[in-house]
Amino acid sequence: MRFMMIVKANKDSEAGVLPTHEELTAMGKFNEELVKAGILLAGEGLHPSSKGTRVRFSAKQPTVVDGPFAETKELVAGFWMLEVKSKDEAVAWARRVPFVEGEIEIRQVFAPEDFAPSDPTGELMEQEKQLRAKAAATA
Repeated sequence: MRFMMIVKANKDSEAGVLPTHEELTAMGKFNEELVKAGILLAGEGLHPSSKGTRVRFSAKQPTVVDGPFAETKELVAGFWMLEVKSKDEAVAWARRVPFVEGEIEIRQVFAPEDFAPSDPTGELMEQEKQLRAKAAATA
């Protein structure tokens, strides 16, 4: 199962404050543990929302809104994508993140088979499989 560990933004991350050398070292060690365990698929930090843009959709034309965005607690500062056996395992890894303060939200990522009821012929899942193969080949 794939899980995304979402690092919630805070006032420092939104202000563009970079981690200290010590914080980067601790995070590097944690990331190394994820790699050694064979579960890290991806992990990145994000620039503050002041450098971001949202595209909002409604019945009319999409609307483009530049950051910064209010409600820091609703913003994402980074993420890890893990392949683990269960949600409990994802939680156990999240508990090991070397934060002094912060919050991580854990969400399971849909797998293609989760959409089988909406695709009785399997045609859409096959198309998705081919698209993923093409994307992987160009990566």
